[in-house]
Amino acid sequence: MTGYLLRRLVGLFFVMLMVSIIVFVLMNAVPGGPFSLGERGYTADALANLERKYGIDKPLFERYLNFLISALQFDFGNSFAVAGNPPVTQVIAQAWPVTFHVGLYTVSLAFGLGVTMGIIAAYWRNSWIDNLVTFTATLGITVPNFIIATFLLFIFGFQNGWGQQESKWIIHPAWEGGPALLSWDYFLPVITYALAPLAQVARYTRASVSEALSADYIRTARAKGLSERYIMARHVMRNALIPMITVLLPIIPNLLTGSLFIEVVYGIPGLGKFFVTSIFNRDYPMIMGLVLLVAFFWGLTYLITDVLYTTIDPRVRVAGAKGA
Repeated sequence: MTGYLLRRLVGLFFVMLMVSIIVFVLMNAVPGGPFSLGERGYTADALANLERKYGIDKPLFERYLNFLISALQFDFGNSFAVAGNPPVTQVIAQAWPVTFHVGLYTVSLAFGLGVTMGIIAAYWRNSWIDNLVTFTATLGITVPNFIIATFLLFIFGFQNGWGQQESKWIIHPAWEGGPALLSWDYFLPVITYALAPLAQVARYTRASVSEALSADYIRTARAKGLSERYIMARHVMRNALIPMITVLLPIIPNLLTGSLFIEVVYGIPGLGKFFVTSIFNRDYPMIMGLVLLVAFFWGLTYLITDVLYTTIDPRVRVAGAKGA
């Protein structure tokens, strides 16, 4: 297992290296730049001085090599667009806790409620409960989250006047410095953000549990007189977890790294909002830092997924040990 983990970590490093090369080349292939004469109104001399100061006037390969050497030391440079030109790592350190808290609550709600709904729907298949869960899941997947956000703002804010009276957090959350871990500021953003992943979790849980419930070994267990609770916990869920992990765990990196629409609609100064502003402002260091952060989370999630396989299914562990 140790050898397998080392190989995967080395592979993750090379994946991030390729991602950095592709993003760096594409980012610089776009006409113009962060200090473009037509966009910012700088004179030609001022533009040349700025490009010289930040090293943008150097050849592409030399610029990437300098970036790579700094990135290996966790230094992604200073932001071009954020006031005061702070280091990218400092901006991420300030913005990510807000995004992470929203994502943490979203993951808890989506997986906790989604798995429960999926199990209930699978256990009472073709009943009105199953139909209700299926309808809710379909609605959550098909309706975009920015539409849901606008609808919730209209209902809870503009229609009832809560946005200006009792519950100002609904429309104007107090995100200055980030809200406390347990705060009503998270209420509507989390509800909006959780609906789509909750629907996915419910659908895939229902499918996996339904397949497990139809297996021959479940009928055998029931014939032996085992209780339904024991069968569900010991046999159904253990076998249903494997396909669920494959599909559901990759949802987590998206939730923990921010959503553009949610953060913009609710005015949350998180990673998603900074990612969009950095693209519009052609903030090269910020773009590279955020892209590599997301790529790292995706690679780490797939690694954790494979390791969990070995815990749930011993056959995978045996095969991995032989191949190691």
